[in-house]
Amino acid sequence: MSTELRDTIFIGKKPLMAYVTSTLIQLANLPSVNIKARGLSIGRAVDVAQIIARKTENAGYSIGEIKIGSESLESQDGRTRNVSTIEIEVKRNQA
Repeated sequence: MSTELRDTIFIGKKPLMAYVTSTLIQLANLPSVNIKARGLSIGRAVDVAQIIARKTENAGYSIGEIKIGSESLESQDGRTRNVSTIEIEVKRNQA
C-alpha cells in the first residue's frame, strides 16, 4: 500500500470503522476529504460522514458539500443500468 495522501475515500464492503479511521487519518494531514460511494454503499458513506461529524465535533470536523448523481454501468447480463452515486465532503473547521 502506498502512503501517498489522497483526498478521496472510496466506500466499499469493509467494516464501517475502517473507513472512519482512514478518513480521520487523511483529515489529520489535509483540510478536507471527499467520501465517495455508489449503489448499496451510499448508506455506509453517509454513516461514515455522520460518525466523523458527530463524534469529533470537539476536534472541529464538519460535513461540507454533498453531491449526488448517477452513472451508467453495464451489468453482467449486458444491460445498461443507472447506479446512484454520492460524494460527501468532510472538512476541518477554520479556527
